[in-house]
Amino acid sequence: MKPQFSGRNVFDLDDYSREDILYILEAAKGMKEINLREYKKIPTLKGKTICTLFVENSTRTRMSFELAANRLSADVVSFQASISALQKGESLQDTVYTLNAMGIDLYCLRHSSPGSPQLVHKYSGKPVINGGDGRHAHPTQALLDIYSIWEKKGDLNGLKVTIVGDILHSRVVRSNLIGMAKLGAKVTVCGPKTLMPSSMESVYDCRVEYDLAHALHDADVVMGLRMQFERMSEGLFPSLEEYSKHYVLSSQTLKYAKPDALIMHPGPMNRGVEILPEIADGAHSIIVEQVANGVAVRMALMFLILSGSGKV
Repeated sequence: MKPQFSGRNVFDLDDYSREDILYILEAAKGMKEINLREYKKIPTLKGKTICTLFVENSTRTRMSFELAANRLSADVVSFQASISALQKGESLQDTVYTLNAMGIDLYCLRHSSPGSPQLVHKYSGKPVINGGDGRHAHPTQALLDIYSIWEKKGDLNGLKVTIVGDILHSRVVRSNLIGMAKLGAKVTVCGPKTLMPSSMESVYDCRVEYDLAHALHDADVVMGLRMQFERMSEGLFPSLEEYSKHYVLSSQTLKYAKPDALIMHPGPMNRGVEILPEIADGAHSIIVEQVANGVAVRMALMFLILSGSGKV
């Protein structure tokens, strides 16, 4: 039975089954083929209006959503909080009421508060794709990460995936752990104890390591994470130099992973802190491909949610 996507929200991947995720990956594959054409636009969502409602700034993610919508021929309303009425004291509720009056069909939301996508859906009655809500979730990033692995490896079942860095502040990790587990990957998270949430193993069915060599042993995929200084309210690590000494991804540390291990990073990167240029730009790095795949995945979600069809 074909999964049903019409009108669905994308709050996080816990609402999506293994079959749902695989269906999205197949749809994204078709969208990526469109993105490789000389003429990259299709009329599928002509007449639909998509709003990128970014109450928290993120130029890269907003551009990816907007490019995805444009390539499907949707009209795009770009809302940035830094230049909006929200800065003048207007509530999120009234902002959504105003936008809804303009005929929005789908919201792509970025917000610093967990649970905000659910509120936007409540106020609008329209489907919402979560583009990141605080430290909670980032499902489209997880889907593009999963797609990037699936495209290269063919299957995630049984793969050893190691995620290294600031686990505590990363919404990307939470969504990836949920999605990757549903596809059968074995995930290890690694970082300093002060940047590791409690109960990770029991809550997310993953392995926790504090030693990088142990964490990277026989890994098929290695993902570095950005140190999120803007979310740190206290000194959780002595210095960047100290962090890099123990957790940087380099040719020396990656010798413990499989020789053909894929190298990933959700970006933006702090080169020389989480990952050295020799690795970020190396033969096994798919970091740039992740960006391209993000457009395809977001196109697939918009298409499935708004068209109600499985055919391009």
